Amino acid sequence: MSESSVSLSGLLSRFRGRIGWTIGLVVVESVLDLLFPLFIGIAINGLLEGSHRGVVQLGGVTLATLVVGSLRRFYDTRVYAGIYEATAVSLVQREFARDSDLSVVTARTNLLAEFVQFFEHSVPALVTSLINLVGILVIVATIRLEVFLACLGLLVIAGIQYSLTGRWNFRLNAGYNDEFERQVEALSSRDKRQVGQHFHSLMRWSIRLSDLETFNFFVVFLGVVALLVYTPIAVVDGDQSEYGFVFSALMYVLQYVGGLMGLPLIVQQVIRLQEITARLKAPVELETSESEGG
Repeated sequence: MSESSVSLSGLLSRFRGRIGWTIGLVVVESVLDLLFPLFIGIAINGLLEGSHRGVVQLGGVTLATLVVGSLRRFYDTRVYAGIYEATAVSLVQREFARDSDLSVVTARTNLLAEFVQFFEHSVPALVTSLINLVGILVIVATIRLEVFLACLGLLVIAGIQYSLTGRWNFRLNAGYNDEFERQVEALSSRDKRQVGQHFHSLMRWSIRLSDLETFNFFVVFLGVVALLVYTPIAVVDGDQSEYGFVFSALMYVLQYVGGLMGLPLIVQQVIRLQEITARLKAPVELETSESEGG
């Protein structure tokens, strides 16, 4: 029987074998997805020259992405269901041994679920976003250097913005989780006023978190607007003679923007889970005989 802290690093260490396989499948799927705009451009250029070879290649990439993505989703569901089952039982047993209040135990099992859901849903999105951001930057640099520099500048702006607001984000999540842990106590009181005050406080914290997220989104999206306006001008005014690659460049920038705008939600969740880790930092006995490699 081994110990592992309830944290992202603790779960990753304990179940690294199975989580590693899921991440590996996500990488393959993401790389295949990254090739779509490029093969669309190749197919367009080929059709303009009277060749269907590029269309066949595009179909092959599409089919491969479908197969890998389907296998990954079947595997993910089973892996993370098993991980939650193992850790949730251990967490409840530990809290009962400490004579923790039922409201705390209930809230913390729900908070624990967020860690598992992060690996199941947010990690694939994070890996896909990172592969897209890096891969697209490399590809765009070969198509049009000015657009590459504009994309890189937007990434720097987003990084600075979220680093400046990270500490405030952590404090807001701490306030929300403090109130969330009092939910069962408030409901058990059956007092209308106390219940009302609890949900009012919970929603107030939620609104403040949403306001911060909206502010960050607004600042970064100003840069997105500038990039989307600049890209068509830079690409079309360049010396690109192959229309398929002009189209590919525009698609890649749109895909890059989509990946970049998805990162804030992941950043927000990572900060939230850091706060939950501090809340659940005591070691948890994992009732499983599974080997360290998964």
